[in-house]
Amino acid sequence: MSGLHERLDALRSSFSSHYVYLGLGIIFLAAKLSFVFRKESSKALKAFSPTKATPNEKKKERNHGEWLPVTFKYPPVNASPQEPAELKPIPYRPFRHGQYHITMGIRPMLWDEWIELDDEFEKYHHIKDYRIRTRGDRVIRVLPENPGVVGSGVNAAIETVHELSEYLAQRFPKTFSIMRHSSASNIGWHGLPPVKSIQIEPLGVSYNLPLNVHDDKDAAVRALEIAALLVQDDLALMLEGEDGRYYFQAGAICVAGFWRLQDKIGLSLDEIHNTGNVPHYKEKLHLSMERFFRRLAVDKPVTRNNYFFQVIKNPTSESIEEMDPDELAWAISSHGTEDDFHGSHPAEQPMRPTVTTANIRLRSERQTLRRLPRSGAILFGIRTYLTPIEKLAQETGVARRLASSMRAWSDEVGEYKGKNGGGWWDVVMDYLDEKADEEAWRGRDEDLQKMDNYPF
Repeated sequence: MSGLHERLDALRSSFSSHYVYLGLGIIFLAAKLSFVFRKESSKALKAFSPTKATPNEKKKERNHGEWLPVTFKYPPVNASPQEPAELKPIPYRPFRHGQYHITMGIRPMLWDEWIELDDEFEKYHHIKDYRIRTRGDRVIRVLPENPGVVGSGVNAAIETVHELSEYLAQRFPKTFSIMRHSSASNIGWHGLPPVKSIQIEPLGVSYNLPLNVHDDKDAAVRALEIAALLVQDDLALMLEGEDGRYYFQAGAICVAGFWRLQDKIGLSLDEIHNTGNVPHYKEKLHLSMERFFRRLAVDKPVTRNNYFFQVIKNPTSESIEEMDPDELAWAISSHGTEDDFHGSHPAEQPMRPTVTTANIRLRSERQTLRRLPRSGAILFGIRTYLTPIEKLAQETGVARRLASSMRAWSDEVGEYKGKNGGGWWDVVMDYLDEKADEEAWRGRDEDLQKMDNYPF
């Protein structure tokens, strides 16, 4: 467990690398979401009723660590013309020719595109389900309040599963169906009653959503378990503390590959980046990220992309390796066994497979950041895509562009991205140069250097 653009792209060694995902990534959670059963709905809903203040007004008035629910209507969601089973993974190629800049690299997020699903949804679902059942609080965790420092992630966790359920039922109506409570309370989208249950039609599974913290002592954990199984993203919730810093207070981190929830949960944004050894964080990213998180408005979600390389081995045993041959969930070939991983490095160096182009993957992430209106938490979604380097190099102009971007890495960025470990650098560069030369010889190497369709 999932952190920027070209900033977080300034990523470090194979393992610490994905801390940044969590890093920028890792970031959400705040405040108070108190939905209540019908018997107490009148009292609880009144206490939790949104104010008329705008997000900007709240931003100016509130003290650090405080949040009053704001009125927010999610823009109409257009149903996708295709359901997930009919969609191929989006070919993100988040690299440019030439200089490699250290920036956050954020862009406005289109509301229709908050969650991306594709024909690998069922595969991700089964991997996540397996890991939730076998690893428990090592992949799903919600922290209680830390008095004097930061609030609990409970309410934000419950808000998250309701937000996702509302969105998915509208975006992919043939894949997700929902039932609502009969209560007249208006805590669902567009003034409707809240979602009671959601069904994933192709998989034949249904989940009852916790309505509030009183449903069960583990309501928040159950909420994040369900949320994790509804999407292909990892989910991190960051909550603003009384010191103005953002703390990683809840998360469903099932397929992060290079970092573990248990090593980062409870840390502040600064601590996440510093322990992940993110290059140039203090001098180039720290202040801008602090301001960004503080000012992020409910109606201004953003997205960013980054990439790394990963070497995998052929599965040699049963269980998770057969289910996950590309090592989506955990990069065992480079990091050793998950339980023996010590924060940012393996307990001992694993026996790495022979590196060939056949077992190298581009591991790219599409990250989204949304401030939730009721809890004030920042919800960080981390969607991972794995692409074989041999497939990648078949795309016109991509081999030359990627090689150019990699040669622009500073020493710090190269170290962060694992250039000097794992034995893949020379193999990748030689292969990309070879494919780029072949394209030029065939006359296919058009003037793509001038094209900028980032991040594709």
